[in-house]
Amino acid sequence: PYPDTTKASEEGGCGVVGFCCTEPVPGRHLYEPSRLMHNRGNGKGGGIAAVGFVPEQLDVSRDVLDNCYMIHVAYLDSGVRAELEDKYLAPCFDVASTAKLDTVDDWTTVAGLEVKPPDVWRYFVRVKPEALAAFIQENAFEKIDPRAAEDEFVNQNSFKLNQEYYASLKDQKAFVLSHGRNIMILKVVGYAEAIVKYYKIEDLAAHTWIAHQRFPTKGRVWHPGGAHPFAGINMALVHNGDFANYHSVTEHLLQRHIYPQFITDTEVSALMFDLLNRTYHYPLEYIIEALAPTTELDFDHLSKEKQGIYRAIQATHIHGSPDGPWFFIITRNIPEQNKFQLLGITDTAMLRPQVFAFVDGEVQVGLIGSEKQAIDATLKSLAHDDKRICPIADRYWNARGGSHTDGGAFIFNLEPDASGKLKMTCTDKFGSPVDLPKTFEVCDFTKTISNSAYPEMQKDLKRAFDTGMAEKVFDYVRENIPGWDFDEIHAVCRTIVTYSKDVKNTQTAIEGLTFLNDLQYSTASKKRSHLLYIVREELNNLFKNLPTFEAEKTEAGVYRRIDFATRKTLRAPLGGETTLVIDSNVFPPEGDECDAALLVDAYIKGWRRFISYDCSGQRYIGCGLGPDTDGVIIDVYGSSGDYLGSGIDGLTIRVHGNAQDQLGQIIKRGKLVVYGDVGQTFMYGAKGGEVYIMGNAAGRPLINSVGHPRVIINGTALDFLAESFMAGDPHNGGGFVVLNSIRFDDAGKISPLAIPYPGSNVFSLASGGAIYIRDPNKICVDGQLNGGVFLPMTNADWELILPYLEENERLFGIKIDELLTVDGQVSAPENVYRKVVPAAVAAALVKGTL
Repeated sequence: PYPDTTKASEEGGCGVVGFCCTEPVPGRHLYEPSRLMHNRGNGKGGGIAAVGFVPEQLDVSRDVLDNCYMIHVAYLDSGVRAELEDKYLAPCFDVASTAKLDTVDDWTTVAGLEVKPPDVWRYFVRVKPEALAAFIQENAFEKIDPRAAEDEFVNQNSFKLNQEYYASLKDQKAFVLSHGRNIMILKVVGYAEAIVKYYKIEDLAAHTWIAHQRFPTKGRVWHPGGAHPFAGINMALVHNGDFANYHSVTEHLLQRHIYPQFITDTEVSALMFDLLNRTYHYPLEYIIEALAPTTELDFDHLSKEKQGIYRAIQATHIHGSPDGPWFFIITRNIPEQNKFQLLGITDTAMLRPQVFAFVDGEVQVGLIGSEKQAIDATLKSLAHDDKRICPIADRYWNARGGSHTDGGAFIFNLEPDASGKLKMTCTDKFGSPVDLPKTFEVCDFTKTISNSAYPEMQKDLKRAFDTGMAEKVFDYVRENIPGWDFDEIHAVCRTIVTYSKDVKNTQTAIEGLTFLNDLQYSTASKKRSHLLYIVREELNNLFKNLPTFEAEKTEAGVYRRIDFATRKTLRAPLGGETTLVIDSNVFPPEGDECDAALLVDAYIKGWRRFISYDCSGQRYIGCGLGPDTDGVIIDVYGSSGDYLGSGIDGLTIRVHGNAQDQLGQIIKRGKLVVYGDVGQTFMYGAKGGEVYIMGNAAGRPLINSVGHPRVIINGTALDFLAESFMAGDPHNGGGFVVLNSIRFDDAGKISPLAIPYPGSNVFSLASGGAIYIRDPNKICVDGQLNGGVFLPMTNADWELILPYLEENERLFGIKIDELLTVDGQVSAPENVYRKVVPAAVAAALVKGTL
């Protein structure tokens, strides 16, 4: 059933996700994020790993779970089990427990499996004292810690087992999946979530879980042994990307007598991490530096002492440093520190997407993923089981690879406090804690809320609705939020939904709740994430109440709703119908049956206004409508997927939250508004468009853009902003980017970022266009421009960008006077903004040829 097939590597992204929790959580919570990333896999390889189990679920004592090695062996040929145990287990281990993992009776009933998965046996073992003593004497390990020697014994024993039963045979028979303490790895030829079903681990609980979709980019790709995760002692690693220097890294390991057996770049990643950790005993910061070196201007920002250390690490390990693109998620058990750990590391080039998130509270959750929508799906699943967990994270963010700011890595640590209860912290590579909102008041999501308990509120809200102005509804709620408790906030949102059932109030209700979702304002001590969850749930309830095409006898209105089950009922708009509301949740993320294809069909039938809500990673929204789509408006709610708004020509898309990667590629014309952050390679190859981003952009925004894109990013970009920008003369129809470099504080007020632009590359290789950076203190330096030049900001420049800043103020409430305020005083624009143009353009201006 497992053909020996070595295929050439395929390009493309993998789907990776990891999460950790202060409470042990069941494996079923891997299911949804893994399923939603099928388009990052191909069904030929999937795997999961978990750390931090409940001993009773494994029928062992706490002492056995904590102190024994938990060896998992995959038997591709069950007939070799007795022989293998006699050779590699019985002679050298005291076995505390042995068990075969339970499976479904018929593997063909599990969707997502290509072939029958291997039988997996779990062994809880310790090395026999006499075997360990002989091993220590043979290898002159007397001076090292006995437990470290035992770790190495287990590692070498697994290598020998794999060499005999897997790597050295044409017909593989068995291999070690994992061999650490309190850790498990499982792999299949299929999709990762199929593991949960096949091995019946829906209820098996652990503190950390990671998963990977797709076979590896090198090696035996049709075999579970070649799938991720890969193991070191007490660790598991998954990887999105591909190493250009795979053979160099392999040679680096071979020189140290470490021999890869599965012929994949992911395997050598795990081996390299294990080498740096167990053999060299590097602290985690130095391990990360060896894998993702700090370079360029970021290196210059380091202290002299750190530069010396990093220079030595780079000189020693440069041949073993993986050349990207790559992104790692690693989970570890660190028994000597009584700690579980989940970490994500991105390479210096940042060519693979990554998102981090943190949920603070009574139950803490840390999450890492290829896509934000996978994180949101995980939180939704967790929150369904435990109402103490909010489905919206307190913070989402990206790492900047090889940087002096965060080191391109973030680490979630789970450690017991004085009472023995696990607590979670999150730090960057340098040990600096991640900044989280200071709000602390939480919502009890288990409570039943009655609207009728607040009659005065209902009267006040009705007066706001009677004006017909959504702004009045928003203002009423916003002004009262600091003084209300969460019950009152929930009740007022419920009341808005009730009023929406009157067709004359529907639009006002939608817009009022949307303002509450989109805009920044004070929540006092209340967690903004909890408030947003209430608002978004009530928005979903409002949309679900709208009439479908099958409800023809309902009162006439402008809205008609459609979902996946009723998609065949789509027709042209009738009477006063103007807006098609698409429940996107269960549509596939792409393909002929996806919601984006339905939207195109609806456009052809005559619809021009769209609401796409409750998205869960659906891609390509707004794509494929063709040229000259002026007048089309698409509002997107939920966790939208990649490529949204790509190739548009005239239409408007408003994203009511964070957006994902490859947003707005090759835009020709139109308007794109994002009430949040955007992901990797935003507006790649764009030819035009008017674009407003409320928050930050990740790596490589506006690469290879040409023509006349006009873009405002109110936060900042990680690096490589407008690389190879070819947008002509901004004063003669060309393009530009305004980087406002601000953030919102907990009170909803704007404040300047300490570093306006953190990267070392802005406007690299650009030949046209301009960037206007809000940098009144001139923190940005020439060394960051990499092909660009600072020029004085002129009145003509200000007049050029002012209309866009005015629209930015209308959309986001970011006042121009506040942008021009420095140290409490309103300054002239030329003292606040700095202009960057390509060096060739600056030279031509000096010569008078432009």
